[in-house]
Amino acid sequence: MPRLGTEASGPPLGRVFGLVGRSGSGKTTLIEALLPLLAAQGLRVNVIKHSHHDVVLEPSGKDSARFRAAGAAEVMLASPYRYAIFHELRDAPEPTLGEQLARLAPAELTLVEGFKHAALPRLEVFRPALGLPPLFAEDASLLAVASDARLACPLPQLDLNDAAAVAAFIQAYAREWT
Repeated sequence: MPRLGTEASGPPLGRVFGLVGRSGSGKTTLIEALLPLLAAQGLRVNVIKHSHHDVVLEPSGKDSARFRAAGAAEVMLASPYRYAIFHELRDAPEPTLGEQLARLAPAELTLVEGFKHAALPRLEVFRPALGLPPLFAEDASLLAVASDARLACPLPQLDLNDAAAVAAFIQAYAREWT
């Protein structure tokens, strides 16, 4: 599978690994558990989360929201603790994952939540209790499944409740990129 972000048009963007799954499957919770484990290994890790919703980043009456409403293309909100760049798409198409990756600071690994059709190495987070069909049944490009139950599945299965095992799987796969 191609490694996203290494096209000839630009510099390598580090290793990118995706986590996909149905809503409520535990993708965010798993990433939250993976981050301190990967950081303890000395890795700088970025995360991109895709949302299909119109995310409210700041209440409409606040300054940065007012600037965006007045027509600013981008607004940076900066403080001693963090900064955020708000980029209004207006009627422009949503940027590709590759374009989003290019906006991030360099990191050894970027975890991507969502973008389930992107051409990047991915594992599925699957909970049978949700009563929804697994993605692995329709997507042969997935590398593994992290679940809280044993599955009849041709892919390697990881225990969803064992974040260290999932982190080790991702790191083992990432070593193959070098």
